[in-house]
Amino acid sequence: MNGKLHSETGAFSSDDMRAEILNPFVHKLELDNTYDKIKTAIFTVILLPFRVIVICYLIVTAWFLACIGLYGLSEEDLRRKPMTGWRSKLRFSILSLMRLVVVAAGFHRVKVLGRQHVPAKSRDAPVVVMAPHSTFFDAIAIVCLGAPSVVAKADTARLPFIGQLINYTQPVYVWRDDPNSRQNTIKEIIERATSKEDWPQVLIFPEGTCTNRSCLITFKPGGFYPGVPVQPVTIRYPNARDTVTWTWEGPGALKLLWLTLTQVHSSCEIEFLPVYYPSEEEKRDPKLYARNVRDVMAKALGVPVLDYTYDDCRLIARAKHLGIPAAASAREVSELRSQLGLERSQLELHVAAGGVGSARGGAARWVGAEEFCTRLGLPLDHRAQRLFDIFVQRSSGLVYFPDYLLCAAFLSLQHAPLTQLLSYAFKLYETRGPGGRSRGITAAQFEEVATRCLALCQEDAHNTFRQADLDEKGTLTYDEFISYAQKKPEFAFIFTCDTSHHKPKTQ
Repeated sequence: MNGKLHSETGAFSSDDMRAEILNPFVHKLELDNTYDKIKTAIFTVILLPFRVIVICYLIVTAWFLACIGLYGLSEEDLRRKPMTGWRSKLRFSILSLMRLVVVAAGFHRVKVLGRQHVPAKSRDAPVVVMAPHSTFFDAIAIVCLGAPSVVAKADTARLPFIGQLINYTQPVYVWRDDPNSRQNTIKEIIERATSKEDWPQVLIFPEGTCTNRSCLITFKPGGFYPGVPVQPVTIRYPNARDTVTWTWEGPGALKLLWLTLTQVHSSCEIEFLPVYYPSEEEKRDPKLYARNVRDVMAKALGVPVLDYTYDDCRLIARAKHLGIPAAASAREVSELRSQLGLERSQLELHVAAGGVGSARGGAARWVGAEEFCTRLGLPLDHRAQRLFDIFVQRSSGLVYFPDYLLCAAFLSLQHAPLTQLLSYAFKLYETRGPGGRSRGITAAQFEEVATRCLALCQEDAHNTFRQADLDEKGTLTYDEFISYAQKKPEFAFIFTCDTSHHKPKTQ
């Protein structure tokens, strides 16, 4: 395992046994000693500019050749038949330039193990399956494999310079916003894999998103639908410091580029595993085929498997963005709730609707393990204990019950407008008066709500409360806030069903 990865989150594997592994979507990278900081500063001045200039020159030259090779070809032409003649020969020149880019980036040690099966010589493996997918530096493997046709997001076609280079591989593009994209992608892979034309191999990253290489997440079955043999290929980065991993929670692309290009050298290891020939049962069941290939690759890598998907990644990202308690563990909480029957019963929504505050100051908000299970009607078994442990405050050994209920409500209402979650949040964080009557929430309570499900910082939440409390009575009801939010464009995102790409701003 490369670099320093930290997480307190465990997860469940497909056999219901807890896999004590790191969250696959988290990567933390810091220059933690003076020597590394000084070395990075020196190489930023003397090495980085040289590498950037050389890399830019090579990429621009390769892009220029790609533009020449693609001149006169439409997108339909690229999808209809493989390139031939001078266009195909030009591919070799472009590939040679890209290999120089790899060297210029500091990857002097790209170690290749095993033997690649090339369909032009053998129909053994028209599809190449590569994992784990953890970084944009995985493009090194595409170069080493001879520029096979990649299965990639359609957005990559619009990338400056790189887009044309990807187009030259005659890729299979995935349009994630198109409801028919999945079927069209599968159809195109099947046509190429079974075609008698001399198509390049089709390369897929079946995980569909980047992880930190601590495990292999769920393989999407699209590349396995053709039922043809595939060649599994693993990729590793055996460096003392992991400056390449690009996950949902971790360093951004520019920081990773900077830290990688200021290393004296970086290593990459690519291993071709034996061609995997599917059984008749696997040909009929692409999901089984994908799982079995994943097991083979996980064994070769020495890592566990975990049933996480791209949708889980989006769920975690949205929860983290909004400020939902235990956001990084949202996937595990969802699975535990399902196993304990809470997802089906929706018990937490009924409890949240009644609120948990009291006129005595909310003593009922903090609960121990037994009280936690009693309120949810659960036996205190290992699953319930794990659910409790995810939310427990280490200093007190107690769980702040509104936080758990808010996370459960978020998971239950993840496809609904955020207004529904807000209505529960107001009930959860308010303090009830005598007789259980609602008096609205105070400024401090609104800050709890806004920082936990509106992605507002404490200062913005305080300012929002002051603006929404028109009567200056010191409390705010749900209806009063909604009336205020409807007039503010910066809060329009709470009235839509998908808030994963919105970021609120306050004046």
